[in-house]
Amino acid sequence: MATIKEKTKKLRQDVAPFAKSNTGKSVFQMINTLVPLIALWVAGYLLVDVSPWLTVGLSAISAGFVVRTFIIFHDCTHGSFFKSKKANDWVGFFTGVLTSFPYEKWKREHTIHHATSSNLDKRGIGDIDMMTVEEYMQASKGQRLWYRFYRNPFVMFGLGPLYMVLILNRFNRKDARKKERLNTILTNIVMVGICAALIFFMGWQAFLLVQGVTLFIAGSLGIWLFYIQHTYEDSYFEHESEWDYVKAAVEGSSYYKLPKILQWVTGNIGFHHVHHLAPRVPNYNLEKAHNETPPLHMATTITLRTSLESLRYKLYDEDQGKFVSFKEVNEIIKRKARGSIAA
Repeated sequence: MATIKEKTKKLRQDVAPFAKSNTGKSVFQMINTLVPLIALWVAGYLLVDVSPWLTVGLSAISAGFVVRTFIIFHDCTHGSFFKSKKANDWVGFFTGVLTSFPYEKWKREHTIHHATSSNLDKRGIGDIDMMTVEEYMQASKGQRLWYRFYRNPFVMFGLGPLYMVLILNRFNRKDARKKERLNTILTNIVMVGICAALIFFMGWQAFLLVQGVTLFIAGSLGIWLFYIQHTYEDSYFEHESEWDYVKAAVEGSSYYKLPKILQWVTGNIGFHHVHHLAPRVPNYNLEKAHNETPPLHMATTITLRTSLESLRYKLYDEDQGKFVSFKEVNEIIKRKARGSIAA
């Protein structure tokens, strides 16, 4: 029988043929994503005086194309969208400006996320903050209160996009190198210039209705996608000594099975288990890689309906190897308290 190492090697070999970019497909994806996005933005500004609600409606549709634009940006950071590094860097910078993400900053932090995903000892960069049950029990009342606030859906998906666009994406970490800092500064300057021009010519009200609404909705959708792909009941988490890259990819990342139109809008990122196993697979090859690699069919499948259940998962219970709700952790705390008294 094949050993675990041999199975792991075989799985990565099976996926490797899909890790090849196709310039024609990449260019076509840019056309069918960026052209509609810009057209929707222009139409939104032109229709502000006709009907602000119609503009908001177009902005909501634009948000979907911003998510799809982000997937192009995301592939560029992995060097998978084009064969040429320069092409990836230039397109990555341009799509980063459109989506509010500094290319070099996110590239480094997302690479760290891939290298540490599901590793309990290496959390904190590129992840949604998560505490284990044990950590929560040892935390102070203030820390617990803050964590509850942070994990509240209205905060995470409501305030989260504002924090991400206005603060998180605008500043580098202390350990960032000069190239990364300069890229962030340049991205900020270009964004401020574009925003100032739009406000000057179109007015701040129109700017908020078009760019503000678009980025807010897109940000909420983006956070939701990232959240749901790693937060489900039996997700995989281990400490460094037991952590395994392939298990983290296949068992710690979900297959978010979406209706075809939403799968298209989200650039196939629902095949997140494939992406974490082989980040160099461009988004337009993810579905094919999943379909033609039987072991990947074992990944946890989540649908639109079942994904809503993940909103209740707040803490990871290492003893049970699954996520639990605050209600469940309160019961765990009570049981342990009764046990200590009895002892």
